[in-house]
Amino acid sequence: MAVLGALSLTLEVPDVVPGVAFYTDAGLVADIEGQVARLRCEGQDRESVILLGGYPKKRLHHISLRADDLDGIAGRVAAQGGEVVSAPAGFADNGLWVTDPNGMLIHLSEQPADPELAEATPFEVNAPGRLLRKRRSAVLPRTAYTPVRPLRLGHILVFSPDVDSSVAFVTSALGMGLADRAQDVIAFTCARKDSDHHVVAFAKSPAVGFHHASFQVCDPDEVGRGGRALLAKAGRGDWGFGRHTIGSNFFHYIQDPWGSWFEYYSDMDHIDDHALWTPTNYAMEDSLASWGPEVPHDFVHNYEADAAGQPSAPASHAA
Repeated sequence: MAVLGALSLTLEVPDVVPGVAFYTDAGLVADIEGQVARLRCEGQDRESVILLGGYPKKRLHHISLRADDLDGIAGRVAAQGGEVVSAPAGFADNGLWVTDPNGMLIHLSEQPADPELAEATPFEVNAPGRLLRKRRSAVLPRTAYTPVRPLRLGHILVFSPDVDSSVAFVTSALGMGLADRAQDVIAFTCARKDSDHHVVAFAKSPAVGFHHASFQVCDPDEVGRGGRALLAKAGRGDWGFGRHTIGSNFFHYIQDPWGSWFEYYSDMDHIDDHALWTPTNYAMEDSLASWGPEVPHDFVHNYEADAAGQPSAPASHAA
């Protein structure tokens, strides 16, 4: 074993205030101290998103993954083109900090598993020859529903200038498994046991960057309700409601204040044992969706690549 799941992502941003507004509108809970904002799912005692303010541009600082066998990982990193590094300024020197062959910073730490999610009310679909719901409506009046709140961070998708080398690093050095891919343009990796279809995914771009964080909700109705409500508040772009081919999940993406994305999802494929899973190399027409609205023109645009070469402001954060 090695990587077991996603913990969080950390972003450098000019100001945390717009990000706090966006993520709390999405249903996360914020803890703010100066220009550091920690955002978590309700009911969890750890953050899923950390925002570090005071930087000139939005930029991915690092991703954090839950893992075991840190010594084994450390011994494999260099052979796969990565490097074991010291904790960045302002961060605790705990666990293991590494960079991948493309310079992306990853923090690996041994953390207890999150408590099992409570079983939700089943999402029942009446289908030909399979009538599960009788003498009752599936949909309540709008006022009967509380705001959608994410249950957990499911996966993180990052940009990579070399998807193949990113996949080779996380599978060979970090012990993850390739779930599926679409040529050398996008790839999805999972934990090797009891994993969502993907935990970390990579999309091709000229530079490293953050594309989206994906949060699980109970069912497709919550994907739709949550997405429409967040879109109305954010007032930027969106993509959804739809369903992916790769991973099979229902989705709705809403654009954050810096041009990257937040995804609500439900009904993700589950890989209980990667040794029994056969990855597929999909054609590009299947790389984004089985069905859904037209893809926004900038959905796969890496705004961080536009700012590449601009140094980050020296800032000190206790994170």
